[in-house]
Amino acid sequence: MHVTHPRTTTPRTRRTALLAAAAALAVAGPLVSAPPSSAASPEAAEVSPHAAQTIDDIGASGAWWVNDLRHFAPEVQARVARLLFSAEGLDLSAYRYNIGGGGAGVTYAPRAPEDFLKDDDTYDWSKDEAGRTFLYAAAKYGVEDLIGFVNSAPARWTTNGKSCGGHLKAENERDFAKYVADVTDHFARQGVRLDYISPFNEPTNSFDSCGQEGMLVDPSQRDDIVRALGAEQRARHQRTSIIADESTSTVKFNSEVPQWISQPDTAQYVARLAHHTYDNPSDADRAKVHETSRAAGKPSWSTEICCFGKGGTGWAQEYDPTIDGGLNLSRIVYKDFATAHDSAFQWWVALSEMSGSDPLARNDDGWNDGLIYYDPNYAKNGNQSLYFTKRYYALGQYSKFVKPGAVAHNVTGAPDGVEVSTYDRNGTWVVVVNNHNTTDTALNLHFNGKSPVRAARAVRTSADESWADVAKPAVRGGTVSATLAARSITTYVFDQKGHGSSALTGALVGRQSGKCLTADAAGAAIASCTGAAGQSWSYDARGTLTGANGYLTEGSSGPTATTVATGDGSRRWLLNSNGQIVNEASGRCLDVSGEATADGSRVILYSCNGGGNEAWIRR
Repeated sequence: MHVTHPRTTTPRTRRTALLAAAAALAVAGPLVSAPPSSAASPEAAEVSPHAAQTIDDIGASGAWWVNDLRHFAPEVQARVARLLFSAEGLDLSAYRYNIGGGGAGVTYAPRAPEDFLKDDDTYDWSKDEAGRTFLYAAAKYGVEDLIGFVNSAPARWTTNGKSCGGHLKAENERDFAKYVADVTDHFARQGVRLDYISPFNEPTNSFDSCGQEGMLVDPSQRDDIVRALGAEQRARHQRTSIIADESTSTVKFNSEVPQWISQPDTAQYVARLAHHTYDNPSDADRAKVHETSRAAGKPSWSTEICCFGKGGTGWAQEYDPTIDGGLNLSRIVYKDFATAHDSAFQWWVALSEMSGSDPLARNDDGWNDGLIYYDPNYAKNGNQSLYFTKRYYALGQYSKFVKPGAVAHNVTGAPDGVEVSTYDRNGTWVVVVNNHNTTDTALNLHFNGKSPVRAARAVRTSADESWADVAKPAVRGGTVSATLAARSITTYVFDQKGHGSSALTGALVGRQSGKCLTADAAGAAIASCTGAAGQSWSYDARGTLTGANGYLTEGSSGPTATTVATGDGSRRWLLNSNGQIVNEASGRCLDVSGEATADGSRVILYSCNGGGNEAWIRR
């Protein structure tokens, strides 16, 4: 959701270099009460032996701010490129380049990017110098995924003749597809291959206030645009893939994606399904994203979020450079990866001028839309300092370490107030841990299968630390033991050993009913926990749940236990950190029908809704 607020007019004084450096060290206040302390060592959280989704990339957008940065000194521009793309900075693996629509009618100049189309239908490739500067920089630094995204088609093809508030005219869909393909070909000739194209963005937002570019695309037109662009790309043998539909919210994604992607000959052109998370989605909404994408047979990406605040992850006006904002960003990444099982996370704008009355302190005048900030009055006062937020460092805890090709493994049983995500890649484990508690918290983390043999690095972001190298945790017998600093984000890197397939074993107990999962050829049910063999389940690296009567399998009338081998995902399951047990074929949850609690109550597959009858505890 792009913010339409105007440039602030709050007077600014020139900031010194010392002040700019101090911006990285914001002081946080407590938001979450610590759980009662205990002298006993906590029970170990468990890393799933089964791999979930593969991560494609982690990135941010180059929209808008580039049009201000074009006026900054070359050395500042070069520094920004290093801060975003180099290993000493965020080391982003995705960068979103805004293919502009010309900005016709847009009232705020930085949000009116130039297009390349001339009145005679030829091209002026010298346009959008600012945008091209940072796109080329991303390519030079080797950013893995370069993504072109469109907020509006050129105004000549919209119903209102503007780059905001109109629809793309149906008779110009092929013209628009040709334009996007021409832009793609041009950059390829410059040695910059766009890996993905998003042909429309937040298609249900009218943006008719014209504070920025935006184009309405109804669900009935989305498949037409996707097919037109896909056919044009195929005719040119372009290797650029299409992502869609960049819905504003998970709710719209879940309701609208099935409408257009199911149209004949459409799905073949779509590589990834994209959603934004401006609706502050619940676990149920995120789980539904996974179900929607599984039904379409496409991985999902989370491609835009910003502007949360006031102590939470919901939309709110606030500027917060502190660890509170950093932890909230990290929580969103964690939930998108662990519950929606998205394969990518992309922040909105990497830089912003919307810091409000003070770039060093939390205030209600600015917005949490950027990672790094600059003075909105730079043109008058000459201040080209950069101001860092903890969100910058929080995103780096993922982008610097969780690289394309890393495979996510779910974690269950983490302590209260702690969120743990783990990633396996090329003989290395990466573990990112959020501690929302106001006191230090002990964490024991047990690995199943490939075990950590040596802690190679520990990096922490906290109220007074940016990316601080800190003490490495102890590793013994496949278990990592660490003390998490209060209100912190810590990334641990471990060398691996072995190729084992250790399984998690035990009963699966319904959180609502307190009863154990059982299953046979007739179906699945709950029963009082007795320790009987039929109540014990083994969860292995293949993602199968095996009990006394065979594999737990999605059947036509619900889950059953069967000894029949299947080659699809019907007998593979994800154990989510929130207690959901999700079938990989359908994306639906094990659910005690009707929220019943009596012995013999039927267990079915149902859309994940976050209810207690869909939460299971392993014992």
